[in-house]
Amino acid sequence: MPLFDSDFLKKLEYLSLVSRRVFRGSLLAQRRTMQLGGGIEFADHREYTPGDDFRYLDWNVYARHDELLLKRFQEEEDLHVYFLLDCSRSMQFGTLPKFDFARRVTAALAYIALADLDRVAIVAFAGDIVADFPLTRGKARILSLMKFLEALPAQGSQTDLSRVVTGFVHRTQRRGLAIVVSDLYDPGGYERGLDLLRHHRYEPHVVQIYDRREAEPNLLGDLELFDVETENVRKVTVTERNLRQYRQIFDRFQESIRTYCNTYGLGCTRTSTEIPFDALILKMMRSAGAVK
Repeated sequence: MPLFDSDFLKKLEYLSLVSRRVFRGSLLAQRRTMQLGGGIEFADHREYTPGDDFRYLDWNVYARHDELLLKRFQEEEDLHVYFLLDCSRSMQFGTLPKFDFARRVTAALAYIALADLDRVAIVAFAGDIVADFPLTRGKARILSLMKFLEALPAQGSQTDLSRVVTGFVHRTQRRGLAIVVSDLYDPGGYERGLDLLRHHRYEPHVVQIYDRREAEPNLLGDLELFDVETENVRKVTVTERNLRQYRQIFDRFQESIRTYCNTYGLGCTRTSTEIPFDALILKMMRSAGAVK
């Protein structure tokens, strides 16, 4: 099954439409610094919200359609959205691999941002940065972005978010929203990488993905466990007690992500791959107050 088929594209357009009409802008619009009228080249409309400057209303549209729309210009201070996408081999796990799910979520959020004239870039990483889709703008760029995502393999050894973010924040680029799409299985801990994003004035949002079998494994008896990232094999005997202990550890890990994000006011979306990607995006809109 193709990663991005025609049905996927139809869902993208629907999600973008819902985001723009219901949220009065995109899912990411609240984070944008607007300078309406700062340029001279007309780019698009967006719906009027209380407090907007009446000087930028399109009165011709209002006269014809009784809709209050504001003109937007090319020199507006648009939002820069950086996707930090985990390509480590642990992301291959699952009936629907976490990596496939992560790439669809990334493409959907990128399309919403591009449709609203934001600038988007993708940084693929594992133990280090492994590939880049450079900063781009405009809805027409979604096909190139999807080709980039389709060509990405799961690769590398253990995830090292701290090392990745250290390289990322020292680039010469405007600060913006940094969406980390990952299972966050980082032996050194995910916190240091997110701390670096915060301290360098990026706005992190975490999309943490897991497979249901990682949360509730159904394994008992004598087994050989294979670590997909280190390629180490270990013979173990799994008992009911071991399973209970594992589930407690997994639950504490999930709770630590929620607590960290709440403590520092970060956006946080934790999801199983069982949820369709478009349902997840709608859930994110509801959390942002976009959909009732």
